Amino acid sequence: MTFDELLSSVRESREVVIPASWGQGRATFGGLVAALAFDVMASKVAPGRAMRALQVSFVGPVEPDAPAIIEAELLREGKAVSQVQGRILQNGETRLACLASFGGDRESSVQLAPSPAPEAVPVDQCQELSYIPGVTPEFTQHIEMRWAFGHMPFSGKGGREMGGWMQFRETPSVLTDAHIVALVDAWPPALLPHLKGPAPASSLSWALEIVHPRPAMKPGEWLLYRATIDQAGAGYGHTHAGIWTERGELVALSRQTVTVFG
Repeated sequence: MTFDELLSSVRESREVVIPASWGQGRATFGGLVAALAFDVMASKVAPGRAMRALQVSFVGPVEPDAPAIIEAELLREGKAVSQVQGRILQNGETRLACLASFGGDRESSVQLAPSPAPEAVPVDQCQELSYIPGVTPEFTQHIEMRWAFGHMPFSGKGGREMGGWMQFRETPSVLTDAHIVALVDAWPPALLPHLKGPAPASSLSWALEIVHPRPAMKPGEWLLYRATIDQAGAGYGHTHAGIWTERGELVALSRQTVTVFG
């Protein structure tokens, strides 16, 4: 199933079975489950209120090929801001929990230009992270990534930056905030180039902010992602990232706490 097909399924029924083609190790790709939960949460909000901030806690693995239930509750709807809580349940247990803040525009005298995009090698000159069955995560058959910053995972070459270009292999009909949520989490933790061989690693928590008004983007447009390591040690790492359009317009800001077993 494509991402759009899964979105349609969730909108029709809050119970979903995610196929193994969206797997990431023994779990389902975290960006996908966060995006599905976000889409249900957004449906609870009054029109005209864009998602400003999303906090996600990956409580446990959402298993592929097994029923999962997505819940959302509107906690408060103020004059300008709505607060929504979401959960994914599986086998009676919470596997993902998240909070999102949606806000309408306000009049303000504060106007600052967004952070500029970094210089990046053009897409057609970047190395692709190919989908290789049994080697790369299953979900990479749905999301394409081209390396522009840093080194490949498990290369042992270290560095503080990692990232590049990303897009869906199956072009969506429209690029929504839910699509952006899924794409941003596709990149592996920026700590992995420090490892000399494969080792488990996963996101523990994730905070995402989407800039609004959001730049106009075509469904098949590439987005640029660059993550920077702030600190790492004792099996944990802290990173922040920016996401830009092909034209260098800021789309979103991301921060993650990751665990690494190696």
